[in-house]
Amino acid sequence: MKIRICALVAPVLLAVALPSLAAPRDDSAAEKLGFGLSLQCWTYNRLTFFETVDKAAGLGIKYLEAFPGQKLKPGSNERMGPGLSAAACEEIKKKLADAGGMKIVAFGVDGIPTDEKGARKRYEWAKKMGIEVLVTETEPNEIHDKLCTEFNIRYALHNHPQSWQPEKVLKFSKDRCKLIGSCSDTGHWMRAKRVPVDTLKMLEGRIEHLHLKDLNEFGGHDVPWGTGKGNPAGVLAELKRQGFKGYFSIEYEHGSLDDLAKNLPLCVKFFDETCTELAK
Repeated sequence: MKIRICALVAPVLLAVALPSLAAPRDDSAAEKLGFGLSLQCWTYNRLTFFETVDKAAGLGIKYLEAFPGQKLKPGSNERMGPGLSAAACEEIKKKLADAGGMKIVAFGVDGIPTDEKGARKRYEWAKKMGIEVLVTETEPNEIHDKLCTEFNIRYALHNHPQSWQPEKVLKFSKDRCKLIGSCSDTGHWMRAKRVPVDTLKMLEGRIEHLHLKDLNEFGGHDVPWGTGKGNPAGVLAELKRQGFKGYFSIEYEHGSLDDLAKNLPLCVKFFDETCTELAK
């Protein structure tokens, strides 16, 4: 009798519990626009890469931007980057597959060798790992131009407040292939007192990748997307107008792990809801 009662009660308890679970993320509108939401792993730089994969999976994010030097996993001495052992690279691929088929789509910010032998080795590693975008502050040359075309990998010049401002990106990319351009960090633009939407208009045709941010004020700190002064909805609308296809990395650089647990889901929700409106 007790067994029969348990069998009857268990489904009821499960049904009661289910509404408390987060609904699966629907990114179909974003994918329709050609937009992919990725997580810059620097957001969780206090954790290992494997722990960051778990955090991203919990958010429903399936794309990652890895950064150099992040410890691979608890108890490991390996660190993310082109110096990873072959065994570690295979372990990463398995971890991503087990997490639902996640992908590392971008890597940086990191220097890229300027000689062909060194640069080719970097591109070969990126291709092996499925990386589509190399984010860097290394000045591009004819070797990078050649390898971008050969490997079909984007070369995205990242702007800190005082580096690779749009005028400089345009100057150094104008005679290069269309795979060389800007990693547009909208938060750092705001710290340099630039309006993100206006700056994107300047860079039209040379935007390769984004670190999308919203700050509480120009020169301020990260806040959940749509609650600050960065106009991320306008950013997404402008890139739709431009026909941009690529990735938007969340790089949230403010607050504790508990703050991230509260604020990152709000960014994901804002992105998906805005993309749903834009895709209509």
